[in-house]
Amino acid sequence: MTDVITIRCSEPYDLAPLDELFARSYPKLLKADYAPSVLVTALPLISKAQPALLRSGTYYVAETADGTLIGAGGWTRGRRRGSADIRHVITDASQVRRGVGRAIVARVFEEARAAGVTALQCKSTRTAVPFYEAMGFKALDAFEMELRPGIHFPAIQMHRSL
Repeated sequence: MTDVITIRCSEPYDLAPLDELFARSYPKLLKADYAPSVLVTALPLISKAQPALLRSGTYYVAETADGTLIGAGGWTRGRRRGSADIRHVITDASQVRRGVGRAIVARVFEEARAAGVTALQCKSTRTAVPFYEAMGFKALDAFEMELRPGIHFPAIQMHRSL
């Protein structure tokens, strides 16, 4: 684990720092698993925090003692009763394999379970599949996620029971 981190609910004022986190980390983290032609169109779209998600009460940020955001992620209710979707999980590229992502997803598990969720789904990047598998998810299907009309991003649908 990195130095002491705090996991807290996101706030609207986290928007700009999260955009910076996504913009500096996604290019480094995804480079090995995606062609440059995919990243050039996808990164501007996936590297933006979603204001509604930040206000949801189910999206969390990880920060260091000095307030630097080093990770984020959360969940929203799914379409089926008892299901939820993991949403926009990121760890700063300089902080991977230090327990940041694990701490965020553990918080998701705890909060979702307390809210009556019994199953979680996520649309994982190719890069994050081993992380999610280590957290108990099973890969289901590879698919092309439509980010905007004509812009597709290869992803893996994953599932985990709580």
